[in-house]
Amino acid sequence: MDTTMTLTKAPATRAVMMIRRPVAEVFDAFVDPAITTRFWFSASSGRLEEGARVRWDWSWYDVSADVRVLAFERDAHLSIEWGDETSRTVATWTFTALSPDRTFVRIDETGYAGDDDAMVAQALDSTGGFHLVLAGAKAWLEHGVQLGLVPDHLPDDAHALT
Repeated sequence: MDTTMTLTKAPATRAVMMIRRPVAEVFDAFVDPAITTRFWFSASSGRLEEGARVRWDWSWYDVSADVRVLAFERDAHLSIEWGDETSRTVATWTFTALSPDRTFVRIDETGYAGDDDAMVAQALDSTGGFHLVLAGAKAWLEHGVQLGLVPDHLPDDAHALT
């Protein structure tokens, strides 16, 4: 009996988190690298804004991504295309003010490449990654605590343990 499954639609990533800060402050945390480096990447060549092209670096993993801003609506919506030469996806942030001091952030990512297994693996990895990013952003913005979730996720000396 053949138990092979075929995807009926391309996989997508969704991560969500409520952050107890005003929407403008939360939005800035994702576009201003002086803030974003506190919870996500280690360096950026510039701030995200309409039409921007920047490079993000994760020095602890010796990885970088070229980023192109596709849509930019202050305090509401941000969409980027990012990745490397072989694989580029689209990530979209939606920021919704639940109250003056509470913001709901939703991150969706689409456009994974490869066969079904590769696309599912990328979507699962990205889902986990974006949840770490949102948890790190929440800790930083609400409590001023830099948790180091992204660099500590898979340090060099733990690769063999996965």
